[in-house]
Amino acid sequence: MEFHTVVIGTGFSGLGMAIQLRRDGRRDFVVLEKAHDVGGTWRDNTYPGCACDIQSHMYSFSFAQNPDWTRSFSPQPEILGYLRGVADRYGLREHIRFGVEVAGARWDADERRWHVATSDGEYVARFLVAGIGALHLPNIPKLPGVERFDGETFHSARWNHDYDLAGKRVAVVGTGASAIQFVPRIAPEVAKLTLFQRTPPWIMPKPDHEMPGWAKTLFRRVPGAQRLYRDVIYWLLEARAAGFNGHPVLMRLASRIALAHLHRQVEDPGLRRALTPDYVMGCKRVLVANDYYPALTRDNVEVDTSGIREVTERGVVDGNGVEHEVDVIIYGTGFHVTDAYDYLEVTGVDGRDLAKEWRDSGIQTHLGITVSGFPNLFFLLGPNTGLGHNSVVFMIESQIRYVSQAMALAEHTGAAALDIKESAQAGFQSDIQRKLAGGVWTRGGCDSWYLDSRGVNRTIWPGFTWRYWQRTRRLDPTEFDLVR
Repeated sequence: MEFHTVVIGTGFSGLGMAIQLRRDGRRDFVVLEKAHDVGGTWRDNTYPGCACDIQSHMYSFSFAQNPDWTRSFSPQPEILGYLRGVADRYGLREHIRFGVEVAGARWDADERRWHVATSDGEYVARFLVAGIGALHLPNIPKLPGVERFDGETFHSARWNHDYDLAGKRVAVVGTGASAIQFVPRIAPEVAKLTLFQRTPPWIMPKPDHEMPGWAKTLFRRVPGAQRLYRDVIYWLLEARAAGFNGHPVLMRLASRIALAHLHRQVEDPGLRRALTPDYVMGCKRVLVANDYYPALTRDNVEVDTSGIREVTERGVVDGNGVEHEVDVIIYGTGFHVTDAYDYLEVTGVDGRDLAKEWRDSGIQTHLGITVSGFPNLFFLLGPNTGLGHNSVVFMIESQIRYVSQAMALAEHTGAAALDIKESAQAGFQSDIQRKLAGGVWTRGGCDSWYLDSRGVNRTIWPGFTWRYWQRTRRLDPTEFDLVR
């Protein structure tokens, strides 16, 4: 099966790329999806309380605005419904092969084609676009003795909806973005909830509200009003980037707001101390929630900060040697991010192994999109294009436009392939790591999933998103080697 382009994944990245290909007049492409529905992370994460922490009017495609969001921060079912609607509106389902899992990809230098190995056989394509994202491989810690636990265990991204939590004793491991959403939802129904916290997150109040009917009517009848509303949200979010990039005054102001939020909602001084971060705000992902702290003050909820020594048949032994008998362990421990690329089996020019190169030398890309030695391969929302302050959908739109320009360059010049020059890639890496070195992610005094095993930030874009838009707006042909 041969195509012009193979796109992997049907989240925002994959669907956005497919829409761009159709806009470019292409029909000879295929989108491979291992699941049986579109949606990516918004299909996989169905835990109670799952919602976006960026306003929906910004966390959506600029060219496919939805005037009917019910809340400013939409819940997971609405976002999934939006993505399903986008797939239908742009006629993408005819291009999607569901239930097809990609096992690896190999560049054939003689054919100038990618050979993509899948559960459905081999797909051959001129261009390969990886829209797999960073939040798709659950990170499950190897707790000593967990294999002998007689109860139920599952990760938040693989929520077991068949398991009734009512009246159960629950251990929650982790206090990341997922945990602060599902803990308040399950706490009222369980008999006991023990939250094992390693590091407390910084939590800001969530300015969530129901969208009034008049606003939805206005947005539906006057699309320009919704674009204006979106622009206001964008610039308010964009202003936060200054604090993340080495402006301590702004972060101190934000941290005061977060601490005031904590003090308003938690009266117990001991619990308050346990929930107060000891690192600079922004070093880890800043979270938003109005119901998390109140949930932790419930009589049936305990916060344990001593660590986990082991798991027994009956429960979890904490760092102080106290055994907590539980019926179920739920992991709210996030995803493999910088090490997610270790699972890639991608072979480029002269048999170069992408995962091995990145393990040995660190992740190296140009603009988080292309990799030298791997022609015609494009990543969407790749390394160092994640955000801590604004919507990643804005980044994705910048990238799909850039990829479209790269494909057009090959077409117009008659080149069989495009390979980013090593010098261009090295220049980008030098520039971005210099900027990251002065940011709060590196100097904030914490470990986070932003950093790789060497302590180097391979996840976040340092600075304003409009600068990324500026850098990707016009592809520079001189940065590529054209393979004819």
